[in-house]
Amino acid sequence: MLELLALALAGAMGTLARYGATALVNHWAGPDFPYGTLAVNAVGSLLLGFLSHALLHHPSVPPEWRVPLTTGFLGAFTTFSTFSVETVKLLDAGQPGAAAANIALNLVLGLALAGAGLALGRAWIPAA
Repeated sequence: MLELLALALAGAMGTLARYGATALVNHWAGPDFPYGTLAVNAVGSLLLGFLSHALLHHPSVPPEWRVPLTTGFLGAFTTFSTFSVETVKLLDAGQPGAAAANIALNLVLGLALAGAGLALGRAWIPAA
């Protein structure tokens, strides 16, 4: 029961972090492109890459933190469904170039930053 409570709390925190980060980035960058969603997906990919290594190889991180941090916080922080809807809206608005850019940026940045996160984790936390 405590594990489910930790998962729910981490998910709520991830949701609030996504809302705040998306609003901040969209305010700064403007409404013409879904920069906020791109930012949270990119940062989430970097963090999940790092945590994928760190949570498995750092002895001071309790195993019961894995699911709340990854599935809970980062699962709620990142958003594939919003990315999908925003891409379709760009297409509906007659902006196929922006839709293609959104797809490419989310995919390329997500993969590159997930790899960078794993590399950072390996560099900072040697495998046990």
